[in-house]
Amino acid sequence: MTPETRREEIAAYVLQQGEARIDDLVQRFGVSRMTIHRHIDQLAQAGLLRKLHGAVSALPSGVYESLFRYRQTVASAEKSALGRAALSYIEPGQVVMIDDSSTTHALANLLPDIAPLTVITNSLASIQSLTGTEDITLIGLGGQYHPTYNAFIGHLCENALPGLRANVLICSASAAQNGTAYIQDAQVTRVKQAMMASANKRILLLNHEKFGRSALHALAPLTAFDAVLTGTALPAAEAEALTSAGVRLHLIETETA
Repeated sequence: MTPETRREEIAAYVLQQGEARIDDLVQRFGVSRMTIHRHIDQLAQAGLLRKLHGAVSALPSGVYESLFRYRQTVASAEKSALGRAALSYIEPGQVVMIDDSSTTHALANLLPDIAPLTVITNSLASIQSLTGTEDITLIGLGGQYHPTYNAFIGHLCENALPGLRANVLICSASAAQNGTAYIQDAQVTRVKQAMMASANKRILLLNHEKFGRSALHALAPLTAFDAVLTGTALPAAEAEALTSAGVRLHLIETETA
């Protein structure tokens, strides 16, 4: 296991548990206390975890959602339902742009069902899923690879987008509050805003638990999207308020086993 992978595994474990003792992490990952402390220091500097005396805890804010591997495990059934629902906004032959979110990654796995398509993305996970797929023309957005997001971001990625045009963008966000979608990271925010500017139609997928949460950077008003898809578990009062404010909200049923 590389140090980078170990850091991700430590973060994912602490985030799932809420809190973990240093001794438990030493035993679980089979490395020295010094190594664990070094990893935790780096994760704390990145804003993912908080160091305590002899332990470490997850931060209560939306910062931790930036860890891609962890995000894939959250609300997976609802994300799958949103991905299936998003297919109705895509037609064969179109150019489809998808962002680096774990929600749209669920959609990426379904895109071969409606090929032929041209797919533009900065998500390494989605690129890997679609590589070699028949009738999918894949355009990967360059830039600096960021392991936390498992995606390419930065000015190279941003600068590539004005030269492209998509029929539809399918994207997600970290949080939604007071009629605005938010993202935790400034670089990710700029890439997604550039994606929005390069698409004729914009579809936002948000699991219902993201409503009412906070994140640092404003992405766009929810009214800037042609459709906002979320789960039926969104409180009725919240749904009514959003619809009254002009948000094109669609509630999607999550299949149960």
